[in-house]
Amino acid sequence: MRATDRSRFERLDAIAARLKDDAGLTAKDLAEQLGVSLRTVSRDLALLRDRGVPVEADRGRGGGVRLPRHWGVGKLSLTYREAVELLVCLAIAEQLPSPWLIANLAAVRRKLVASFAPSLKDKIAGLRSRILIGGSASAAVVESFSPLGAEITEALLTGFMEQKRVRLSYRDVEGRLTGREIEPQWLLLNAPVWYVMGWDYKREAVRSFRCDRILEAHLSETPFTLRPARDFDEAIADIRAIRP
Repeated sequence: MRATDRSRFERLDAIAARLKDDAGLTAKDLAEQLGVSLRTVSRDLALLRDRGVPVEADRGRGGGVRLPRHWGVGKLSLTYREAVELLVCLAIAEQLPSPWLIANLAAVRRKLVASFAPSLKDKIAGLRSRILIGGSASAAVVESFSPLGAEITEALLTGFMEQKRVRLSYRDVEGRLTGREIEPQWLLLNAPVWYVMGWDYKREAVRSFRCDRILEAHLSETPFTLRPARDFDEAIADIRAIRP
């Protein structure tokens, strides 16, 4: 697929999402939000209609465009990354000790997974098996916790999903600053603290890293292969038992 075709498809998805979210939009609003000409938006709206998307428009200059409120219920198009993030959120929510209002999450998850293409389903199943949800972090850990920056999160998650090494600048529990290169093989959440477990090339061993102690993270293009799950049993058990 050419880059121009891909950008148009992405723009069509963005227009449909905006029309679904905001009933007061005009074609001019869409053009300004997407950074394209009014003529381009008009062509895109016509293309959406040709595809069967029921775009409605008010008559007259400056009239609004919209989608029917209930259109698209049951239709969901997710990228691989979006699907993984949504399934992780569902996995976390399913383990919350509060069944009120979220009692049907297991059914939602099953329907979501069933809607994926077979290739995507297998790929996501492999990732989900490497994401573990533990208990809540202790009060002492939460007190010292700080949210991750967007660049660090992006590098870690991309390395985990695409099986690429990540170079870290890491401050350990003693306050020592070291440089590491790791294979991010497993993720574990003791809410709200994430840990990444992987092969540490500096230590030549499996090591775990508390993500909010990572000061910098840079994605490498060097791929890695998954190591046996049993290699991480001890590291996982240690994190789940953390109280300091």
